[in-house]
Amino acid sequence: MKRENLVVVSLSDFEPEIGRWIWCLEDVRRTLIKKVSDISQQQLDAKLNSHSHSIGSLLYHIALIEADWLYEEVLGGEWSTEIRSLFPQEDRNEDGMLSHVMGQSLDEHLHRLQCVRNELLFHFRSMDLEDWHESRKLPHYDVTPE
Repeated sequence: MKRENLVVVSLSDFEPEIGRWIWCLEDVRRTLIKKVSDISQQQLDAKLNSHSHSIGSLLYHIALIEADWLYEEVLGGEWSTEIRSLFPQEDRNEDGMLSHVMGQSLDEHLHRLQCVRNELLFHFRSMDLEDWHESRKLPHYDVTPE
């Protein structure tokens, strides 16, 4: 069995404290991609029952929430046109459930996830610790990029 290295390290090109958290985000993303890498289109689109979500819907939602957090909470609201175009569906339906996303290939989902992550990495790479710790005042809560 291959021995894994599960030690958090700071990624280069980031402020060290920020780089450690980015390493954690990237580690979770690697795990996610590994788990879904061999699933079929049928598995991607299937819902177990009317109250569950398909894997495809969850992948769409993960990318959407990461983009929303980056643009709304961290950067203050101005979305990249390229990133916005990756999300043609609303995140929730009229019942408040996640929108059912089907018919999109795994490659399409992974592309969306990677585009959003590339944007996040771009913005966090140039962030200093003062900005990392600075609280953003939103209507219902305060949040820091940290």
